[in-house]
Amino acid sequence: MAFDFKKEYREFYLPKEKPEIVCVPAANYVAVRGMGDPNEEGGAYKAAVGVLYAVAYTIKMSKMGDHRMDGYYDFVVPPLEGFWWQEGVQGVDYASKAAFHWISVIRLPDFVTEAEFHWAVQEATRKKQLDCSKAEFFTIHEGLCVQSLHIGPFDSEPATVARMDDYLAQNGYENAFSAERLHHEIYLSDARRVSPEKWKTVIRHPIRKI
Repeated sequence: MAFDFKKEYREFYLPKEKPEIVCVPAANYVAVRGMGDPNEEGGAYKAAVGVLYAVAYTIKMSKMGDHRMDGYYDFVVPPLEGFWWQEGVQGVDYASKAAFHWISVIRLPDFVTEAEFHWAVQEATRKKQLDCSKAEFFTIHEGLCVQSLHIGPFDSEPATVARMDDYLAQNGYENAFSAERLHHEIYLSDARRVSPEKWKTVIRHPIRKI
């Protein structure tokens, strides 16, 4: 059976709607950085997502070709994730999407070394006839965070964030956003097939004890 990150790491991928505190260990991702409105048709964000999936599926399907990765195991490609920020803004301002900076990511299995990652980028570029040169091997250690499941469209996320902030205040914590610790979203729904009111998104924020 293929390794499924959502099932194996339920505490990080399948939280409840009630806010909770977690300590997130370091993890490796395929990442593409950019800026601008993620909803722009034909924009940089949609192009970045295409690159991420091209590289991730090249790694997954390497078992079918001549290239063998040490320690390879079959896996379900993890959900799309994103780190978001805007200059001079604590958290995010949902009304100013054009001002977004983002790092769009998909988690990598532990067997993927930097060398194997670069092979996958070159192979995806060759096979898919797609420029994957912006893909990077990205490692982040989020550490202490608060997270919650948000159900509904992205524009209604502030209500969930407000509940997270209230939870922090009641339990002696505060947000700890910085250039390295960012607003984090994990997208559990296929927006092409699920209506917006049913979208499921994990929202995660960096925190510290007061």
